[in-house]
Amino acid sequence: MEKFKTLTSTIVPLPMENVDTDQIIPARFLKATTREGFGDNLFRDWRYDKENKPIASFVLNDPTYSGEILVAGKNFGSGSSREHAAWAVSGYGFKVVVSSFFADIFKNNSLNNGLLPVVVSPEFLAEIFEAVGKDTKMTLTVNLEAQTITNNTTGKSEHFDINPYKKSCLLEGLDDIDYLLKNRDKIEAYEATKNNY
Repeated sequence: MEKFKTLTSTIVPLPMENVDTDQIIPARFLKATTREGFGDNLFRDWRYDKENKPIASFVLNDPTYSGEILVAGKNFGSGSSREHAAWAVSGYGFKVVVSSFFADIFKNNSLNNGLLPVVVSPEFLAEIFEAVGKDTKMTLTVNLEAQTITNNTTGKSEHFDINPYKKSCLLEGLDDIDYLLKNRDKIEAYEATKNNY
């Protein structure tokens, strides 16, 4: 995984509430067992019509919006526990997802796959949507070390929570296996002392 410290980016706004994992990545695309290619089918049924033509009104098909931060409405990632939803969001190119509430399983799947879910207050979320409505090139800055997100249009910031272990993994670019391998010497030393008793 890539190391994550600070990201400043334009945003892609998706002001819809209760976006579930089947909308993020429809079930018919879950046959693959590796992460490759899922970004191509992110929000597939919203991005394309039945003839496989792009739906111009959907935000991912609007060239006005771009960036590595997806800003979504409340309760993003609800529904089934499919890890593929996090694969699809990160596979499309997003490094951060901002919402006022995430389903716990989606949140954990995201953190396990190098995608940072940032929970903000409903008021801060509304301010972001208002700002991007006025200026599609507005930016957010996400500072993982400080655990802050800043609306660069207004200068307002909020602190966000993150599990300390997952924060450490993201900062160092480690998944769970990498983390264990990095601490192999400590684990072996502990096991050696344990076996002496």
